[in-house]
Amino acid sequence: MVGAVSGDFGQFFGCDCNIFATMNYDFKLDSSLQKILSSYRDSFARKTYERPVAYVDLLMDLFGIDDHRKSENSQYWGRELGKCWEKLVVVLFRLSAVDFTPSIKEGRSELADFCSGSDAIDTKYRIGSGDAGTLKKFASNAEKLTALGYRPVLLILRTDNLAAAISKCRSGGWDIRVGEETFVYIHQNTGFDLQRWMQRVSLDNSFKLDL
Repeated sequence: MVGAVSGDFGQFFGCDCNIFATMNYDFKLDSSLQKILSSYRDSFARKTYERPVAYVDLLMDLFGIDDHRKSENSQYWGRELGKCWEKLVVVLFRLSAVDFTPSIKEGRSELADFCSGSDAIDTKYRIGSGDAGTLKKFASNAEKLTALGYRPVLLILRTDNLAAAISKCRSGGWDIRVGEETFVYIHQNTGFDLQRWMQRVSLDNSFKLDL
């Protein structure tokens, strides 16, 4: 029922009663709107986030980037370190693997960064997004690569990935290597110990930034 709200109701809602006195108040509508807010409040309260573990990975250490510095602009560092990681791996395979072939593309979309034999390889610094669009694209790419006769392989540097996203990618058809597993795979398929090389370069401080 629509009706004017008395001063008592204004006090009850913690508002100036004069505001309520000049408007028609629909309690059924109010209840419906508050239910929406209530459901979202409860949803937000239940929401948990998997935050990156505060550790310095090998690529960060090589450049002298600590976790505090990275967290100040995580999007920038994640993007740039990801491109650096991709280029390191692609060039290594191109120069060391006899069965290297360039990226597989479908129109303007890239299904994988490159191939080595029957493996279609995509490199990732870290998988931290679990949104439906990203996961759907991973699954779609894996399906297309498999149909072309390839085994989709993800080589991920960091180990603090979003567990749900990793699970979805794996169930979607990707063979996933993370952290130490990634370096083992690279060593086995190129004959080059990238992990040891990066550790050596990091120790001689050649690429440390003055931050």
